[in-house]
Amino acid sequence: MAAAGQRRGADTKAEIRKVAIELFTERGYEATSLREIAERLGITKAALYYHYSSKESIVRSIFEAHLEALDELTAWARKQPPGPELRARAVDRMVDLGIGSGMAVMRFAMANQHVIRELHDEKGRENVFGKMTELFDILTGPDAPIAEVLRVRAALLSVSLVLMSSRGLDASEAEITAAARDIAHTLIGSGKPAA
Repeated sequence: MAAAGQRRGADTKAEIRKVAIELFTERGYEATSLREIAERLGITKAALYYHYSSKESIVRSIFEAHLEALDELTAWARKQPPGPELRARAVDRMVDLGIGSGMAVMRFAMANQHVIRELHDEKGRENVFGKMTELFDILTGPDAPIAEVLRVRAALLSVSLVLMSSRGLDASEAEITAAARDIAHTLIGSGKPAA
């Protein structure tokens, strides 16, 4: 029984994050209240407070989810045989992280850069950089030429850049995702066509 209750709690937290990101992106972080988030969800403010005590705690949990996803990607990459196929598959997995809520998070980050800087402290930025560097190192190995290292880094970072840059474009998520995949594969040199 406890597992079902915990699952519902995790689902509720994910839904709160999703709605909060939508509102923060639409109206701006400062202009959105916890009351508005609760109303859009159809729950009481007290129920929202049960899961998150503030808007800041919602945003921090988004960062934590992003770091967990990077950890999972890095752990997966570490278990794979090195080479061009691994790089191509890592690009696909990076794009997959951006689908759905990932795209909303990128758009939120683009629309609320000052909030990201304030809430994502230096330690958090170093943590993201450290996790990305670890992934880059796994994908290229210690003896890769600098051009190859930079190509892999540019390919993976281009995914986030494309998703952030898509804000305001009249394009579907599928079109944006396909473009992100195509651009990243072109940069990495895998020659793989967009999915």
